[in-house]
Formats: sequence, C-alpha cells, structure tokens
Amino acid sequence: MKAVAKRGCVWATALSVAVCGLAGCAEMSQTQRDTGTGAAIGAAAGAVIGGVTGGGRKSQRAVSGAAIGAVIGAAGGYLWSQHMQEQKAVMEQAAAGTGVGVSQTDDNRLKLDIPSDVSFDLGRYDIKPAMRPVLDRFAETLARHPVTAVTIVGHTDSTGTDAINNPLSVNRAAATRDYLVSRGVVSQRISIDGRGSREPVADNGTEAGRAQNRRVEIFVAEAERAQ
Repeated sequence: MKAVAKRGCVWATALSVAVCGLAGCAEMSQTQRDTGTGAAIGAAAGAVIGGVTGGGRKSQRAVSGAAIGAVIGAAGGYLWSQHMQEQKAVMEQAAAGTGVGVSQTDDNRLKLDIPSDVSFDLGRYDIKPAMRPVLDRFAETLARHPVTAVTIVGHTDSTGTDAINNPLSVNRAAATRDYLVSRGVVSQRISIDGRGSREPVADNGTEAGRAQNRRVEIFVAEAERAQ
C-alpha cells in the first residue's frame, strides 16, 4: 500500500508540474514558457516511464524518470528565441499586403507561406518579380541571424502527373534557395524538399484551390535545434 501511495504522489507531482508548465506565469517570456512547457511534459512522461519500468523501487524510478524527462522535454524541439521573434516581426512587415503568410509553427519554427500569385506560375519554377522583394528582406534577416537553418519545401497542384509534379516542386524549392544564395545566404544553411501535389491546403477541384496549392513554404529554425 505504501508503494502505491508513493506512486500516486509521484503521478500527482508530475501532473502538477505539467499543468504549471503548460499554463506558464504572467511574467514569463515566450521562450521561458516554451521551455517550461517542454520540461513539464518531459517530466510527466519521465515519471510514467520510470513508474512502469523496473522492479520493486518504482517510486524512486519514477522520481528519477521525471527529472530525466524534464531535461529531455526542455531540450526537445526547436528553440524560439528573441532572435526568432525579431525575424518574425521583420518578415511580417516585409510581407504586409503581399499575400505571404508569416507564422510561428507548433514546433517553434518561423514559417513563410508563399502562394502562387507571388511565387510561381502554373507549370513553372522561375521566381516572379513580386516574390523578389520579400526574399531580399528575408535574406537580410538571415544575414543578421547566422545561427538559423532554413528548409524550403515546394508544392504543386494536382494538374499533371507525379512524374511532372514531383520534380517541379523540387525545382521550385531549388529556385528559391538559389535566389537566397545569390543574395548572400550561405548555401549550407539551406535544405530543400519537394512534395509534389501530395500535401494540398485547398481543394484541387477549383482554380482558386489549385492556385493555393502551388506554393513554397520556408521554415527557419535555430540551428542547434534543427533536425
């Protein structure tokens, strides 16, 4: 019975930490809240792992698991730093009125969502003039924050076959990368990928939907957290 009671205390403690971490404190910065949330989740997960493994000393293992989980949780994912927040603010200003979306993802990356009316015409991967000022400003922010890493993902609509769309999506990502490199961004910081028509964000049955699906997504993350 004592062992059961101790385990109950461990679970309650872990859950309390998780709730506190997820809720955060009013005076915490965004970075502190993100780190605290990760630590809380990690602590709860670590307590569960510690409690269900091993023999008779489950409560002690649960406490150790919670401590280990807190460290893993705090270190996991991507870091949303003050520099990342500054980049987001600059890009929001640069993208205002262009149709380019700027957001923070759930895993703490900066995301630029560039639709076809700004980026590429149907079946093409040469960058439109309207996209260049946005990329110029983006390249400037990357130069000021050299610790970030960039992932560019190209997409197409469902027009045509995979044999056409898959390389087209890669070429769109490559064209975006090459433009940034021409503006001084080190190529080693940039990775590219193409998803063809496999990840639509709108209905491919309409012209407007297909236009939304022809896009480029650019993700920026702290290099030390990048996968």
